[in-house]
Parts: sequence; C-alpha cells; structure tokens
Amino acid sequence: MMISWFEKHNKTSLIITILIAIFIFYISSLTFAAVVPGPEFKYKPIIYHFLIFLLFSFFLLIALLKGEKINLFLLAIIISIIYAISDEFHQLFVPGRYCSLSDVLTDSAGILFAGLLYTIRIKFKNKTLQDIEEYDSSLYY
Repeated sequence: MMISWFEKHNKTSLIITILIAIFIFYISSLTFAAVVPGPEFKYKPIIYHFLIFLLFSFFLLIALLKGEKINLFLLAIIISIIYAISDEFHQLFVPGRYCSLSDVLTDSAGILFAGLLYTIRIKFKNKTLQDIEEYDSSLYY
C-alpha cells in the first residue's frame, strides 16, 4: 500500500510536508484582483483550504507517527493548526489579502479530517497485524 511506503520512508513524507508548506506560503503571498464571486467560484477557496491542509497534516502525521507512534498525534495536529493560523496572519501583510477566521476553521476541518483518516488507518493496520499474529500462533498448536 502507498501509505506504508511513506511510513517506511518518513523523511520523504517530511519533505512533502515542507513542500506543501512552501506552496501554501507562496499562494498566500500572491495578490489577487478583486473577483465578484459567482456560483462557480463560491466553493473553490473552501475546497482549496480544506484539501491543502488535509494533505499538509496527513503527510505531517505520517512523518511524525510512522504508522505507530500515536503519542505524537496531538503534536502533529497542533503544528498543523498553528501553521494554518500563521498563514492567515501572513495574509494581513499581503496587499489585497485579509485574515479570515472562516479560512482557519476550514483549514482546521481539513486537518482534523486528516487526523481521523490516519487514525483509522493505524487502527486498521494494527488490527490486521494482530489478526495475522493470532493466525500464525494458531498454526503452532
């Protein structure tokens, strides 16, 4: 499975996390012309914020937890949320951009969803490993 590969090569996951953080910073640095939100534009920023922070925190979780160290879970979530807040704060200094609590909340929803997905993945992985060990031990009796 692809996630297992990233867990084994957690430095790659960390590099991807850093690249995503740089991408977020770059996009936040851009000044956009005033756009009149139409029906097709209305949900694009919400989807972007949710997905980009989902990816950021998912790869950060993989880099820190490596599929097993669940005690670092809260640290990864806190780092992700702090980065989301700092991204919005950064936008205060970019002409034509502003700081938005709704963006932070959308980012946080993506972060928490990534945490939920990765927690389910770890539980499923541990359950599967436990089932395999039980099956192997039953072969010896």
